[in-house]
Amino acid sequence: MTLPAAFPEPEIFARDDAPSLRWGILAPGGIAAAFVEALARFTDQRVVAVGSRSLQRAVDFAARFDIPSVFGSYEALVASGEVDVVYIASPASEHVVHGLLAIAAGKHVLVEKPAATSADDARRLFDAARAAGVFAMEAMWTRYLPQSSVIRRLIADGVIGEVEAVLADHGQAVPRDPERRIWRRERGGGALGDIGIYPVAFASETLGAPTEIVAHGMLTPTGVDAYATIALGYDGNAHAALSAGLLTRTPIVATIAGNRARIDLASPFFTPTSFTVSDTAVFGATRRWDDPTGMVGFDGLSWEATALARYVDEGRAESPLHTHGETISILATIDEARRQIHDSGRVLR
Repeated sequence: MTLPAAFPEPEIFARDDAPSLRWGILAPGGIAAAFVEALARFTDQRVVAVGSRSLQRAVDFAARFDIPSVFGSYEALVASGEVDVVYIASPASEHVVHGLLAIAAGKHVLVEKPAATSADDARRLFDAARAAGVFAMEAMWTRYLPQSSVIRRLIADGVIGEVEAVLADHGQAVPRDPERRIWRRERGGGALGDIGIYPVAFASETLGAPTEIVAHGMLTPTGVDAYATIALGYDGNAHAALSAGLLTRTPIVATIAGNRARIDLASPFFTPTSFTVSDTAVFGATRRWDDPTGMVGFDGLSWEATALARYVDEGRAESPLHTHGETISILATIDEARRQIHDSGRVLR
C-alpha cells in the first residue's frame, strides 16, 4: 500500500503569527459581509473603515459589524490614514479600477477573485502594485485552507506518485434573471470568471500552466458563457478535465489522480472540507483526512487575511502560494476558454 501512515500537519495561518492590520472594506456587499464576519471571529485583523458610493449602505454595514469609520465614496476610503489594506469587494468588472485607486493611495490590496476580467488587466494591476511598493493579492482563499497545505505536502512527498489527471467541477443553479450581474457581460458575468475560476485554479496549483486548452460551452442571450467544459493538456502525461456552469448545481468535487494513489476532495471542494486518499492498486484501501479546525464554509476566508498580514510583515510583494504570475496565467486560461465559446456562436434556446 502507498497510503501514508499518518497525514502531515497542516500549515495554519494562526492569528498570533501575523500583525493586526487595519482593514478598509471597499463595496459592502454579500461577500464583504462574509469576509468581515470571518475576520471578527477567527483573526486579530481589525476592520476599521467601510466605503460605498451609497453613504447609507456604508452606514448600515458599519452598524452591523461595529466598524468605526464610514465613507460615502471609495476615494475617501482609500485616502484614509487609518487604513493599511483595502479589501476590494466590488463587482469583477470594477476590480482593476478600484484596485488601482487603492494602490495609488499607497494601500496594500486584497482583490476578490477574479482579480480582473482578463489576464492583461490583472497584469496592469500587479505592475502598478510593484511600482508603488505595496502588497497585492487575489483573494484565492482556497490556497490558504489547511487541507490545501496537506495535499501539497502529500504530492511533494510522492505519496500519490506522478500526477496524471485533475478533475474538478463547479456548477450552480443561479436564478436566471438577466438583470443580475452574473448574467451581464459588461459587468464581468459568466460561468468562467465567477465559478469556473475555482476548477481552473485547482488544476493550476497542481499542474501549472497548460500547453493546450480546448473548451466547449454555450452563451446566454445576454452574451455570457452559461457553462463550459474544458480539457487542458500539459507536457508529459498529465491532463485536466474541468467544468463550470450557471444552469445546474453539480457535485462540486475535485480529484487529483496519481499513478500510485488518488486524492478525492469532498463537496464543496474549495471550502474547508475533508478528503480521502485511495491506493490505486488495492481496492477499498483509503484513508480520510478531516479539517481539524472545525471551520466551515466562509469561515475559511479568515485564513487568507492572516496570510496577507504575515506576508506584509515579511516585506513580500506577493503571495508565495498564489503569485501574480499564476493569477495572470489562470486568467489567460479562462480568456482562451471564453474566446472559444464565444467564437462557437452557440446560444441557449
